[in-house]
Amino acid sequence: MDLMELGTALLKNQMSGNADEGTLASVLGSLLGGGDARDSSSVSRESASGGLDLGALVGKMMGGDTSDSFTDLVKSWLGDGDNEAISVDQVKELFGEEKINEAASQLGEDEHSFAETLSKVLPDLVDKSSSGGSLLDSVGGLEGMMNMAKKLF
Repeated sequence: MDLMELGTALLKNQMSGNADEGTLASVLGSLLGGGDARDSSSVSRESASGGLDLGALVGKMMGGDTSDSFTDLVKSWLGDGDNEAISVDQVKELFGEEKINEAASQLGEDEHSFAETLSKVLPDLVDKSSSGGSLLDSVGGLEGMMNMAKKLF
């Protein structure tokens, strides 16, 4: 199962509505597709992962203009222990309220409900994509992730 399929399945399991998989995949892709900060290496990672670039998300969480609390969160998601929870407010900070509103609107959900859904899905998605270290290894380990974060910001 590629990351897009995994992410879509995780979203579908958490959604109260009847959004179709195509719409869920589209929304997930717009949130986690890498945005404008992509370089040629992230494009190839994105293609290999079914359109999702979790490396960019993890890089954003570990550096740049987000709060320090994101670093501990992402380390827990990438590690082998329990995943720390991300709050609705942190989800909104991470993606921006405009993107959350747009995605929620596409799915027929209210902003808070969708942000709450993402708060449940993101830890599992990053954790499952990094099982055995594959996500971290794909960007050159922790040092590579930190270098990616510097490039993003």
